[in-house]
Amino acid sequence: MPIHLAIAEDNSFALSALQKRLNDYPEISIKLIARNGRDLLDQLAAHHTVEVVLMDIDMPVLNGVDATAELKKRYPHIKVIILTMFDDDELLFNAVMAGASGYLLKEDSATQIHQCITDTLAGGAAMSPAIAMKTLQLIRQPLQRETHDFGLTERETELLHQLKNGLTYEEIASNLHISYHTVRKHIENIYRKLNVTNKVEAVRKASDNRLV
Repeated sequence: MPIHLAIAEDNSFALSALQKRLNDYPEISIKLIARNGRDLLDQLAAHHTVEVVLMDIDMPVLNGVDATAELKKRYPHIKVIILTMFDDDELLFNAVMAGASGYLLKEDSATQIHQCITDTLAGGAAMSPAIAMKTLQLIRQPLQRETHDFGLTERETELLHQLKNGLTYEEIASNLHISYHTVRKHIENIYRKLNVTNKVEAVRKASDNRLV
């Protein structure tokens, strides 16, 4: 059976390299190519047979994480595999929270990409070995740990709950009826109190200490 595929990639060189790798697999039918997330969503309206999307993260107009979140709202049956040059904790966290089913590095081989596509369509959560190891590191927690509250206020703990749910700063501001600037200030205070530098570390440390 053919596999109906869409690709969202704004870099012409990366797109060409990806297409060449997929050419070895005649069962894969590329139904559309988009240059950004908005273009992808617009084209999907006319391509109802697409089963899986290979999605770049760093795109103009609408990036891969936001495009994935919107795509999963409109077409929950379509699987999304993130393709990126970046091996980054926060991108991994955001992509998974947005609904991605797989996460590959662009340097992965044609065999790895093909296997990821087939595994994802079979219901798996496919990742390259490097990404799988990083995911394990993100979720691994000690069996026992002394907990702390770090002096977080009730509002800061509320923001941490929303960060854990994958909400953007704009969405948090809207939900809590505060300004974007106020959200950023709260986040800065949270990072300082927890002694962390990014969202993934903050959520993980808060979870370790049963704050969220």
